[in-house]
Amino acid sequence: MIESLIKSVGNRGTKWSNWAGNVECVAEHIFYPRTETEIVEVIQLATKEKKRIRVVGEGHSFSKLIATDHFIVSLKYMAGIIHVDKEKLVATAWAGTSINKANTELFKSGVAMINLGDIDVQSLGGATATGTHGTGTAFGNVSTEIVAFTIITASGEILNCSKDENIDLFMAGRVSLGAFGIITKMTFNVAEAYKLEYTSSSNDFYKTLDILEDSNSKNRNFEFYYFPYSDKLQIKESNITDKPVKNNKILAYINDVFLENTVMKLISWIGITFPSTAKKLSRWMAKAVPKGSKVDYSHKIYATVRNVYFKEMEYNIPIEHFKTCIQEFKDLLEKNEYFVFFPVECRFVKGDDIWLSPAHGRDSAYIAIHVFTKMEHDPYFKDMEALFMRYDGRPHWGKMHTRTAETLSTTYKKWDDFLALRAKLDPDKLFLNPYLEAVFGV
Repeated sequence: MIESLIKSVGNRGTKWSNWAGNVECVAEHIFYPRTETEIVEVIQLATKEKKRIRVVGEGHSFSKLIATDHFIVSLKYMAGIIHVDKEKLVATAWAGTSINKANTELFKSGVAMINLGDIDVQSLGGATATGTHGTGTAFGNVSTEIVAFTIITASGEILNCSKDENIDLFMAGRVSLGAFGIITKMTFNVAEAYKLEYTSSSNDFYKTLDILEDSNSKNRNFEFYYFPYSDKLQIKESNITDKPVKNNKILAYINDVFLENTVMKLISWIGITFPSTAKKLSRWMAKAVPKGSKVDYSHKIYATVRNVYFKEMEYNIPIEHFKTCIQEFKDLLEKNEYFVFFPVECRFVKGDDIWLSPAHGRDSAYIAIHVFTKMEHDPYFKDMEALFMRYDGRPHWGKMHTRTAETLSTTYKKWDDFLALRAKLDPDKLFLNPYLEAVFGV
């Protein structure tokens, strides 16, 4: 059977790149298994030939998590909702299921995911392995809703993990960076399908910080975008409602597709062609913030179209340090005049108990910075990363960062436990690549 899997891939040496195009590699083979048995066979082949394996979802990570010249395993054919239990409000899905496909299938069953980020094209396996999150101080990241998962380890053993079975692996494996094995399916909490009323508005930077706690407490989902070189923010608020659906498709297209993508793409090319216009472009966008509201089912509110390619760094910091940090961020940006016009996204998340979750043990704020994919990012990202680290910042595992074990180990209480469990499950480093070796210091 393994021979047919290899033949289905094509010529030896297959190029892979992530969504943004900032990470590329040429893998010896890319496998597309359809069953757990086929995954075991790929693991056995890798062990026999002394190759390593990295598992890819939809390629929406900006870090070098996948890059390898050995084997890549894609779970794109192990996708779909397996079962929905409406009484217990849990659902089981294959790990290769994209979030948007999961949303569609769950909605047909009358349920929905509890909270999500603003991109829905990632796979469930990739999103949870990297600690992907939405916003809302009552909610943890997406991984916190996992109640059980199945993983295939380096020995080819298939393990079921939950708070009742293989407990340590469950506690660590919900945000694992793919370092423990290949997670094939997961069971997670859901809610009865619900509608959200979403409002977009503009506000002053400092006034927003003055009422930040109130904004977070009175809204189910609250976030804002800061526009560099201005004092203006876009405020996004969402709350559960019983109101009828009110989502003008023409206005939605203008705001979500035309303004946030077509115009943004034009602005990006103007900015890269005429760098001196960066400040003016950012300030213009601040004035053009879409204002209004819409009502729709949750999965149609969370998801945002992203057609403009960019590079991203995102850091988690303790929420009590957020106001000071973001004001220092603004001062540093304006002082150094970085060539940047992409807005800065700020979100808020409840703390959790997952060993290497960036929100482990602390209620958190996330600050995400972006540059157009064709632009230089080093000075901006380097200086801001240093700022975030001064506030005990932890990088989002799916985003760009330069951290290694030397500094990461000091900010995670369960770091040594995670590494010990990884070494026990995978002593020959089957599921690592050079990037993860540096991250883990092994």
